[in-house]
Amino acid sequence: MTHPAPRRTAFAPRRAGRRHPLVATLMALPLAALLLLVFDGWETVATQASSVGAMLGR
Repeated sequence: MTHPAPRRTAFAPRRAGRRHPLVATLMALPLAALLLLVFDGWETVATQASSVGAMLGR
């Protein structure tokens, strides 16, 4: 008798590896837009984008 493959649950560990840069960018864009509205300045958005780039190792 064979056992079915284990199902993924919400608490299962995620696969190891790096996130695709496009996915990371799409995740950061709402925060960048919020910073632009709250602080009313492109410098803050540029700083945030630079931080995301540094986290990605770019």
